[in-house]
Amino acid sequence: MKLEGKSVFSGIAIGKCKVFGKKESLVKRNKVADTASEIKRFSQAKEQAKGQLALLYDKALREVGEANAMIFEVHQMMLDDLDYVESITNMISSQGINAEFAVATTGDNFAEMFAAMDDDYMRERAADVKDISNRVIGILQGDHSRGELGDEPVILLADDLAPSETVQLDKSKVLSFVTRHGSTNSHTAILARTMNIPALIGVDFPEEAEGKMAIVDGKKGLFILEPSQEELETYRELRRQEEHSARLLQELKGQENITKDGKTIQLYANIGGVGDVASVLANDAGGIGLFRSEFLYLESQDYPTEEQQFKAYRTVAENMAGKKVIIRTLDIGADKQVGYFNLDKEENPAMGYRAIRICLDRKDTFKTQLRAIYRASYYGNISIMFPMIISVDEVRRAKALCKEVEEELKCEGIPFSDVELGVMIETPAAAMISDLLAEEVDFFSVGTNDLTQYTLAIDRQNPKLDAIYDPHHEGVLRMLRMIIDNGHKGGCWVGICGELGADVTLTETFLQMGVDELSVSPSMILRVREQIRKSNASI
Repeated sequence: MKLEGKSVFSGIAIGKCKVFGKKESLVKRNKVADTASEIKRFSQAKEQAKGQLALLYDKALREVGEANAMIFEVHQMMLDDLDYVESITNMISSQGINAEFAVATTGDNFAEMFAAMDDDYMRERAADVKDISNRVIGILQGDHSRGELGDEPVILLADDLAPSETVQLDKSKVLSFVTRHGSTNSHTAILARTMNIPALIGVDFPEEAEGKMAIVDGKKGLFILEPSQEELETYRELRRQEEHSARLLQELKGQENITKDGKTIQLYANIGGVGDVASVLANDAGGIGLFRSEFLYLESQDYPTEEQQFKAYRTVAENMAGKKVIIRTLDIGADKQVGYFNLDKEENPAMGYRAIRICLDRKDTFKTQLRAIYRASYYGNISIMFPMIISVDEVRRAKALCKEVEEELKCEGIPFSDVELGVMIETPAAAMISDLLAEEVDFFSVGTNDLTQYTLAIDRQNPKLDAIYDPHHEGVLRMLRMIIDNGHKGGCWVGICGELGADVTLTETFLQMGVDELSVSPSMILRVREQIRKSNASI
């Protein structure tokens, strides 16, 4: 069976399929004679579930930091909630029913109660209580898998994957991602590019694919279920050729990012959390050009504290050992919603209340983040960039808050280092006033994903528009030339941190435009370096 999808990362994967989903266990109501034993069985399953969650917390702490790991602490506390536990035990003792049914019924009842609440944060707890209930039911029924991938690497099939779900995956066991939903800019797509594995979206795979052999062709956008022997042999040979090319790329480690005609360019990596730093170092990036700090907020159940943020930023700065780390300040809104921010529903959130607009309104939240960043700067080479800028006034207000933070830290005797300030150029407005912005900051970083979206008036999250989403559009390229020219005239260095930076068909064009830095997924560092060394910076 051949199914077509849209490729989000090229390459070939061959292996058995694993359907990953939030499957709820089928629970039957049974009468029990010994209710005391049944309550004990529930208590033991609950403790086992807490043990699993503690292990997940430790794993998340190592990979993505404390703020992102908190969800698993919250789940442990919910399992001990007195109302939740009493509901289950009372149901078992008064109705004489099995623990599985009591847990399932309580989970459903509590989820409905949370879902009916007005508060966004409390409504989100509906999914959490269902999750912990399903975990306990799985243990009671002898199903301990909980999305675990087994010993053999697999092609992971899913409707889509949320950022928090990926924490639970043993990424060394994932050969490829294939999803029914999502877009080329979804979290799953970004994760696939970070992991350097093939991925497809928009594939309507059958549920019975579980355990069957398959091929993912990330170049052609093909998912081949139960391939013939001839197809297997053909793709195994193609994969051998790919692996040979990858080994050649490894020879570029330690080499300079220098063009044929002698121009050197900085080549940095984009990351979404502390856990990505290992990949940055393994792929020999010169620094971090985009640290998406919103992941600290997206995967937390409440506003991350100054201390939590400081620890994450300090860890990254120390691990990078003096190499540049550019932290993008909080960029939520649009497709990145955080319940506890209680943002109003918007008709057009991509152009709504988001990023710097929220930060300048909620100064206490913004200053908490800025204090954490400035404190961490003492331990490395940290820069700050502000997203979604459309005016000089926004930059000046953000800089004033930075100055306030500096003065506060001085008064408190807390050390910090000099911090470069920059802006993301991702709106046509910022591009058009880039000459004025250059007078205010030390650097520009062009977010080509949003700049392309706004320039072409195309929602990049809408897969129906993928066919006409053209980042090579001359209008986008002309804006890039203007931004680079204006930045240099104003004394700024200029980089590109959007997905376009990894498009090796444009590398030479960017070099000839005069770009100073490219920041790409860690897995693309060596490929872009190879292209830089083949290119000429002069026209």
